[in-house]
Amino acid sequence: MVRIKPFCGIRPPKEIASEVASRPYDVLNSKEAKAEAGEKSLLHIIKPEIDFDPIADEHSQQAYDKAVENFKKWKERGWLKQDDKEHYYIYAQTMDGRTQYGLVACCHFEDYVNGKIKKHELTRTEKENDRMIHVRNQNANLEPVFFAYPAVKEMDEIVHSVVDHQEPEYDYVAEDGFGHHFWVINDDKLNARITEIFSKIPALYVADGHHRTAAAARVGQEKKEQNPHHTGNEEYNYFLAVIFPDDQLKIIDYNRVVKDLNGLTPEQLLAKLGESFEVKEEGTAIYKPSKLHNFSMYLAGKWYSLTAKPGTYNDADPIGVLDVTILSNLVLDKILGIKDLRTSNRIDFVGGIRGLGELQKRVDSGEMAVAFALYPVSMKQLINIADTGNIMPPKTTWFEPKLRSGLVIHSLEDCGK
Repeated sequence: MVRIKPFCGIRPPKEIASEVASRPYDVLNSKEAKAEAGEKSLLHIIKPEIDFDPIADEHSQQAYDKAVENFKKWKERGWLKQDDKEHYYIYAQTMDGRTQYGLVACCHFEDYVNGKIKKHELTRTEKENDRMIHVRNQNANLEPVFFAYPAVKEMDEIVHSVVDHQEPEYDYVAEDGFGHHFWVINDDKLNARITEIFSKIPALYVADGHHRTAAAARVGQEKKEQNPHHTGNEEYNYFLAVIFPDDQLKIIDYNRVVKDLNGLTPEQLLAKLGESFEVKEEGTAIYKPSKLHNFSMYLAGKWYSLTAKPGTYNDADPIGVLDVTILSNLVLDKILGIKDLRTSNRIDFVGGIRGLGELQKRVDSGEMAVAFALYPVSMKQLINIADTGNIMPPKTTWFEPKLRSGLVIHSLEDCGK
C-alpha cells in the first residue's frame, strides 16, 4: 500500500500564477525556453542556462548555481510563497473539451525503491544525475511527476465536492490553449481521509517523469544515509507528484520518422512490407491508424495503411502485443536495419500532439524518407506492463497536456523551516 502526505506548498500569488508557471524543463530546448520565458517564469530556475548570453551549458556549475540564486530571488520577491500549513491540492487540466483532475501530493521515495510506484520505461543515468543535482542543490522538488492510480469512487467524490463548492485558487488558459485549474484543500478532515484512502491503494504508476522520480528517490536515499537519526517521516523522504485516476487519462500516439530506406527503393520497401503486413494505398489524404496493429505510413507523397498479419505478433505477451514492438521488430530492425532506437541517428520521434501533418511535412521536405504513425497505447496496456515488471520500448507513450511547473513546489525541509 502506498504512502502519501499533504505538504506546505511553495507557490505563486494568485494574480501572477500564469506568469510564474511554465512548461516543464524537458519539452523545450534552451533556445525555445529563452524565447518563452517572461520575467517571472519558472524557466529561469529549471532551465537557468537561459540567463547567460550566449546560453550556457545546462549541465555547467554556473547554470546549477544560477538556479539556486534564482529560486532564492523568486522567494525574496514574493513571486513564490510557502503555505503556512500542510494541504493536498487539486490540479485539473482541460484539453479539447476534456478535463482530468489530479491530486497534488507528496509520495514516499521508498515506495519507488520497493516497487509500489511502478515504472514502464528505462531511465538514463546522465539525465537522472542532472535532475538529482537540481533537487539536491535546491533542497526542493521544483517540478512534479505525473502518476496514475486505479480510480477510486470516493476520491472522485472528494475531488468533485471541492471543485463544485470552492473557487479555484488558479484558473487560466495557457498560450497553447490548455486550461489549468488549481484548488487548495483546506479541510483537515478531508486531507486526513485522502491519506487513508491512498493507504489502501496497492500501487501508483509513473505516467510521465521517470527521470525526475528516479532522481527524487536517489536524493531521499542519500539524505537517509546522511542522517543517523533517520525515522522515515522526515520531509526529505517525500517528493512532489500529481496523481490522476487511470480512467481519466488518455495516451496519445508517439510516431516515428526515418532518414533513409536502408538502400531500398520505395517499391522494394513496399514489397518487403507486404511479407508481414496487409498494405493498402490510401492516397494523398492523411491516413490515421484505426485500431491496434494498424499503422499508417507516409512514403514518396502517399499514405498507406499497414495491418500486421496474424501470426506476426504475440497477443499473449505484454510487450509483444505493443504496436511499437511490432513496428520495431518487423520494419525498423528487419527491413530498415535500425537495431537500437535509443542510439540510432537515423530515426526521430514525433509526439502525436503535433499531428500527422508534421510527419508528412518532414518527409516532403527531404529531411526524412518515410514516416510511421501508430495507434496509441492504452492505460490498460501500460498498467499491465508495469504490473508484470516489463519495460516498454523507448518513446512509446505521450501524455498531453503536460503538467505546468511552478504552480506548486515541495520543500524537502520540514514545514515552516
